[in-house]
Amino acid sequence: MSDKVHTPTGFASLGVPPQVDAGLAAAGFDAPFAIQTEAIPVALRGVDLCGRARTGSGKTLAFGVPMLARIDAAARVRAPRGLVLVPTRELALQVAEVLEPIGKACDRRVLPVYGGASRDDQIDALAKGVEMVVATPLRLIDLMKAGEVVMDDIQVVVLDEADRMADEGFTPQVEWILRHVTGEHQTMLFSATLDGQVGNLVRRYMKNPEEVSIDSPTDTVGTMHHLFLAVHRMDKDKVVNAMAQAAGKTVVFCDTKRLCDRVADKLDELGAKVAAIHGDLTQAAREKALARFARGDLTILVATDVAARGIDIDDVALVVHYEPPMDHKTYLHRSGRTARAGRDGWAVTLAEYNQHTTCRIIQRALRLPTNAPVEVFSNDARLRDLRKFFAE
Repeated sequence: MSDKVHTPTGFASLGVPPQVDAGLAAAGFDAPFAIQTEAIPVALRGVDLCGRARTGSGKTLAFGVPMLARIDAAARVRAPRGLVLVPTRELALQVAEVLEPIGKACDRRVLPVYGGASRDDQIDALAKGVEMVVATPLRLIDLMKAGEVVMDDIQVVVLDEADRMADEGFTPQVEWILRHVTGEHQTMLFSATLDGQVGNLVRRYMKNPEEVSIDSPTDTVGTMHHLFLAVHRMDKDKVVNAMAQAAGKTVVFCDTKRLCDRVADKLDELGAKVAAIHGDLTQAAREKALARFARGDLTILVATDVAARGIDIDDVALVVHYEPPMDHKTYLHRSGRTARAGRDGWAVTLAEYNQHTTCRIIQRALRLPTNAPVEVFSNDARLRDLRKFFAE
């Protein structure tokens, strides 16, 4: 890095060291979000930290900046100083992509480690030495058992989206990894909720953690507008297409991979720029579709819950639940793809005649008005300006 003096960003006032702040400036980050303002000064003190925040709130920098500031440069090969555990390969890639350019400015190398990518390439990178590993649990355990990476020198551990790891059944693997981090270290945990299995992790593996929170357990990031529409089965895809044409970037959630493909095919026939992403596609195909969506080459992504966890794009305008989710937690996780980074967004649930009760259950759980879904057809002008549903 050059010795050119940089203009401090808004992160400098939080106690972020000049070198890391310069990396933030070079990467285009100039002002902290709420969760960053709350978490960074606490984490820089080296205490354990629990952060309650949803996807899209800026939590990657909330833990990544203090970690880059606090870990030492690796003195020997295969001895990372920082470890971030995440539930999915997509999230591993995205966290690494955010932190890599900042790390480069302060001589900290960041490596994503996940299944579905070349194991040999990851081993080679570890052998050359990295300061921070962003990993999914199963691939990391594989490399640890093979002696390709050691946790002896870890100084900071982060559990990101801990609730999703618990939901996916990764708690035993997470605990196995934590038991092998034997040196003195700081632990940070970020989650939408801090109860259940997540609460057990906090009690067993954290020391008097301080809690930071920018929302209540059922709040969403940004201003999210919730709309429940009564539709007819044969008209559903045209309703989705009409909304997406007006709204812009749209994620449509389906419960099954087969339904995903069928909806994407129907939308394609209607002229939409659309792709499906689900577990039957290769990692490369999913990453290509996500990249096209991020660039704006696609307007609509039709996704299953598992595949959609890789969607870390701030300007998603509309989330459509093709059918009502079975519980409010799923609804919140899906809807959290919109109304991010301070932007407004829409979460629209499509309900057929026998699904209205499920909508009411979700509305009650989230303390939303328990209004019956509004009946619409695809030629309804309100679909091109969803605000009109609230102007009646």
